[in-house]
Amino acid sequence: MAPSVRIVLAAACIATGIRAQDSAVSFARDIEPIFRARCVACHGESAQSGGLRLDNPAEAMRGGASGEAIKPGQGADSLLVRMVSRPAAEGPVMPLVGSRLTFAQVALITRWIDEGAIWPARDDRDKAGGASVHWSFVPPRRPPVPQVRDVGWPRNPIDSFVLARLESEGVDPAPEALASTLLRRLSLDVAGLPPTPAELAAYGSGGAGYGRFVERLLASPHYGEMRALHWLDQARFGESDGYQADYIRPFAWRWRHWVIDAYNRNLGFDRFTVEQIAGDLLPGSTVEQRVATGFHRNALHNREGGFPLEMDRVERVVERTSAVATVWLGLSAGCARCHDHKFDPISQKEFYGLYAFFNSAAERDIDAPLPGELGPYLDRRPEFERRRAELFARYKVPELQAHWESRILEAATDPESGLEPIWKILWDLLLFELDGGTDTVRTPVGERSGKQEDRLSGYFVRNVVGGYDFQTPAGYEDIDFAALKKAYARLEAGYPELTQAYTMAASPEPPRTHVLIRGDYRRPGIPVNPAAPSVLHPLPQGEPNRLALARWLVSRGNPLTARVAVNRIWQQFFGTGLVSTPDDFGTRGERPSHPDLLDWLAAEFMASGWDVKHLTRLIVTSATYRQSSAIRPRLLEVDPGNRLLARQSRIRLPAETVRDAALAVAGLVDRRVGGASVRPFLPEGATEIAFGNFVKWPQSAGADSYRRGLYIFRQRTLPYPQLEVFDAPDTVQVACKRDRSTTPLQALTLLNDPVFVEAARGLATRVLKEGGNSVRGRVRHLFRLCLAREPNADETRRLIAYYDQQRGIYTRESGSQLHAARSGKAAVLEEVTWSAVASVFLNLAEFLTRG
Repeated sequence: MAPSVRIVLAAACIATGIRAQDSAVSFARDIEPIFRARCVACHGESAQSGGLRLDNPAEAMRGGASGEAIKPGQGADSLLVRMVSRPAAEGPVMPLVGSRLTFAQVALITRWIDEGAIWPARDDRDKAGGASVHWSFVPPRRPPVPQVRDVGWPRNPIDSFVLARLESEGVDPAPEALASTLLRRLSLDVAGLPPTPAELAAYGSGGAGYGRFVERLLASPHYGEMRALHWLDQARFGESDGYQADYIRPFAWRWRHWVIDAYNRNLGFDRFTVEQIAGDLLPGSTVEQRVATGFHRNALHNREGGFPLEMDRVERVVERTSAVATVWLGLSAGCARCHDHKFDPISQKEFYGLYAFFNSAAERDIDAPLPGELGPYLDRRPEFERRRAELFARYKVPELQAHWESRILEAATDPESGLEPIWKILWDLLLFELDGGTDTVRTPVGERSGKQEDRLSGYFVRNVVGGYDFQTPAGYEDIDFAALKKAYARLEAGYPELTQAYTMAASPEPPRTHVLIRGDYRRPGIPVNPAAPSVLHPLPQGEPNRLALARWLVSRGNPLTARVAVNRIWQQFFGTGLVSTPDDFGTRGERPSHPDLLDWLAAEFMASGWDVKHLTRLIVTSATYRQSSAIRPRLLEVDPGNRLLARQSRIRLPAETVRDAALAVAGLVDRRVGGASVRPFLPEGATEIAFGNFVKWPQSAGADSYRRGLYIFRQRTLPYPQLEVFDAPDTVQVACKRDRSTTPLQALTLLNDPVFVEAARGLATRVLKEGGNSVRGRVRHLFRLCLAREPNADETRRLIAYYDQQRGIYTRESGSQLHAARSGKAAVLEEVTWSAVASVFLNLAEFLTRG
């Protein structure tokens, strides 16, 4: 072997801290993920570049056109190792596409070959071809809790699995975090808000106090808000259509309200699943169960002029199919829309088998009043209808609307009718501006529902009369359309409509489902029926509808749903899941760092009745969760990514929680739970950069300005800037994990955004009121409010010095301290000075991070 290659391999070994006494390399854990991610695209089932195949043991050991690639026991002399490690100057380096393998990956492959290149002889290998059945497609079985040497450390079975791995690696777990750190961590993770000093005093003693604090947080209504925040990411929740016009969805929040409530009443995840996928098909379904199907209505909707209606419908069905597969199965099934999946065992026909479940569903908007809303509405409704009838009669609305309907319907059904082009334009506007409007016009007047009539007449008065030259019929030219619109707007404002919800229902005339050739809605192929992918367990007997699919997803035989769900819950408390690719449990995804722990958690989750609070309680009461997050040099060397879980992870707060925490410590946050979205301060000019300048942002006032970030309106073409800066995901696609970046824009936002400036002032006011009269006492109170701990001597000294510096600056700016006192401005001087000190705390990494 060339000397340069030996140097590279030696560097790899040094860089990864490899020692002779380290545990053996596992093919399944260490090597197979590298092969699948970087090699099998060119050396797999569909392609064998150079005659080499690395997804099949027999073929891999046979080698390729260049001869034997793997020499067991001779890693450095194996062609495979030479091709991935040699310098570029010596010839092509594998893989040809993308970055080179890392030192650590090269070292693992070398060690694996040195140790004999052992491929696992597992009972889940296909006997015919030797291909491996992927681990995630095998149903989880509850493994025995392992025995450990340090029997005093585990608090529950989670810890035994983690400690067994640590002991096998010769690594010690971290000590338990300080009580103050632990309780702040727990409060931010479970409720998304920092603990108050009173809470710390009551529950900060550890032991039984910690357990009481856990139960208190699980019973808090803010628990549901924090769980909903993560679920909304996966559900691609948005409150507008997307695309250029980006029409708003004024009642999209009603589904979010259901999600928060479902978590707070601890609805089992199996029912949580069934109701969102097919709540409308449950026998005797309630309004709330139908509201749950709003999960599917989060798909984008293109209502732009000229966009083919059927193409838009197909795109929404495709998106719903892909979303369900990713959210519940952790599979990228959408990759099989145009062709068989390149990596996972999902054919194009099987994708359209899943698609067929959703192709038979139709969108429905329903009344979904909140508690206390229906009674007053029904009491006042007769008066509203009477006044509306009088108004419409005075301005001859029924006659005008009938004229408008007949003309636009004629223009839509008979392009050769000879009508003026305006009528076709008005039809298109109705089509794109009012969901279901064209269906209503096509429905005879006597057969329309009251809701259809209300929405159509309201649309006509608000958007048509006085807005377009729609050729007013003879005898109606003198109507004061402007006065009509103003009068109707006043009437509507005085009699608000019921809260509505966007839901799904079975279509009375579902279209036949076909494989779409190359995914093109214009090229239907063979017909298909609703079916589950054959690699997974079969559907239950009975009608193959959405309800059957939902029950199949949460059946005990499903190998994926429970694993996927517990992995994402785990991720919320450790920063990374046991499977680090939470959206991909297929063959391109990473293998679990603790396979037995993942299966034990999945089995426990199902056995508990899919109880999310039970799983949360297990995690947060474990010794694993309660570890310190302090980094040890030894761990940086052997486990820089903390995959062994020998410590807790330091995690930057989610974007919404950054804002919530600042408002909370300032005493400003509005703690109301649920309800409609709000539009807090938006930087000037922000709406002008939205597509076509269609976006309007009527700013909320009063308490609404301080609602939690979860309730900020999600306009798809205008993400809220502060949330976007702190890595809130877009609302266009499923997001199973948030990025965590560090950028200058974040610092500028914390210093200058009006929300954080106001939070600093509020925090200063609170400290002046609650922190006593001494500077030292106020600094101490700031630490307890913001960081849930006491300051050390050096921190106190530096903060007092900063206070003196800022006070001196503001004193000089006001003329003199004496002048300020005489002119009644001493209190203002203190407030300004402490605002500067408070801003320091809101900018601290420790404040923005839960340790």
